Amino acid sequence: MTVEEFLAEWRSPAPRVLVHTSGSTGSPKPLWVEKRRMAASARITCSFLGLRRGDTALLCMPLDYIAGKMVVVRAEVCGLRLVCVPPSGHPLAGLSVPPVFAAMVPMQVYGSLQVERECELLRSVRHLIIGGGAVDEAMADRLRGFPNAVWSTYGMTETLSHIALRRLSGPGASQWYTPFSGVSVSLSAEGCLVIDAPAVCEATITTNDIARLDSDGRRFRIIGRKDNVICSGGIKIQAEEVERMLAPHIAAPFMITKRRDPRLGEAVVLMVQAAGTAEAEAACRAVLPRYWQPRHYMAVSRLPLTGTGKPARKEAERMAADEAAREAG
Repeated sequence: MTVEEFLAEWRSPAPRVLVHTSGSTGSPKPLWVEKRRMAASARITCSFLGLRRGDTALLCMPLDYIAGKMVVVRAEVCGLRLVCVPPSGHPLAGLSVPPVFAAMVPMQVYGSLQVERECELLRSVRHLIIGGGAVDEAMADRLRGFPNAVWSTYGMTETLSHIALRRLSGPGASQWYTPFSGVSVSLSAEGCLVIDAPAVCEATITTNDIARLDSDGRRFRIIGRKDNVICSGGIKIQAEEVERMLAPHIAAPFMITKRRDPRLGEAVVLMVQAAGTAEAEAACRAVLPRYWQPRHYMAVSRLPLTGTGKPARKEAERMAADEAAREAG
């Protein structure tokens, strides 16, 4: 979809537009969302960040998903000037002047940090929000020294982009997400985050994200997804927690997944984008508790990712199951 096509859809009399979920835990799903709620979300973000009419906004993500669409909606509703570049891992490569506002996925921030000229432009973006995936500690360390505001976002297609931010740069850097005004959070009986955001969501949403609340119950941290809990020999292992522990010690891209095991029920599998698994195996032995260590290692040519660059967890499980079937003959 082009910007012109989406703008024609946005400006039409129809009260809703079609978006698709990211597909991080399965196939992308179509979802009809109300324009008035998208407009409300746009106003909330622009107000929080202090964006003004005439400020430039970088559109560098596909318009198939909510993140890209919401950049355009913020421009339409709040009078921002769009700067459009094709989606890529180096969205600033063709620019000479930094935008006032940019929304990127971690892969795009990572790419920009690797090139000196792009990194300088990134540092000059006045308001940078990063969503669509976790910001690892190495990236967070680099962003902490940025002179302008850098934020990690929390949200989903159903919440029409983000409903909470956590600061990554400056003295206000934090591990805790702070919801926008008018948004409240709680925990379900299973420890999953529950979101009440009436301006953007008609109904309360119980997510699959296992979370912790701070002492006043206002802010929250994300531990991982309920779907990504591996039950191995009676021990519950959160895939994202294992990935966070290993991230400083494995240079190649990797992810944690699982496969069926006749004795343990489920076994931890480490999948690494490399020619071999020796480095990953050594890191796991050195860093992980005994019962968290992978039972199986897989070297792959490319990790499975969604269209927005997130780990495609279901596809990884399928690949691990296929590997187990090959081993069984």
